[in-house]
Amino acid sequence: MNPKERTTVAYHESGHALVAAVMPHGEPVSKISIVPHTRGALGYTMQTPTEDRYLLTAEELRDRIAVMVGGRAAEKVQFGIISTGASDDIARATDLARQMVTEYGMSDKLGSVRYAGQQLQYLGGTAEDNSQLSPETREVIDKEVQRIVTEQYERAQEILTKHHQALESLAKQLLEHESIEGSAVREALANEPADRSAVQDKKEAAQLSAVS
Repeated sequence: MNPKERTTVAYHESGHALVAAVMPHGEPVSKISIVPHTRGALGYTMQTPTEDRYLLTAEELRDRIAVMVGGRAAEKVQFGIISTGASDDIARATDLARQMVTEYGMSDKLGSVRYAGQQLQYLGGTAEDNSQLSPETREVIDKEVQRIVTEQYERAQEILTKHHQALESLAKQLLEHESIEGSAVREALANEPADRSAVQDKKEAAQLSAVS
């Protein structure tokens, strides 16, 4: 990567890590890296669950989407522009939001009804058969998916704007060391001014997560 791309990736991964650290239901960050992988990833943020989970609430799923789009949000907050580096994040966030709407009944507009179609086999993979859905229902589903992802993207931007000092601190550490431990995220938040503490932001994030 050239220096500009490397800097972008550093802020991108720092965004993921900080949003995860502030989320009320975020899983702990164990490592952040901007060392490119052979699988095509330019960096990664590793989260380590504290326990096995079998059930997830709507609030927890929204938090996960916010973390997924936290990288793009960091690019927007820091540089005012976005890059193609978030393509996989966007795909995963969109898929999860669509599951919330069509499989888990987590949309007030659509209610506790399953709208996901049957999986149809075809050459090269699978696709959902949504032929029984009306055009109006499909439109509502698309709008609900867009709303969920957009709300969490805006939520991530708000968090990173408030924690911009920590964002810059983490990005600089990544540029210097390439890989840092999760403890660096907690330290970056702890070193911010007291009125911008992670504790206060967790309360604010919890209020924001109540938006469905």
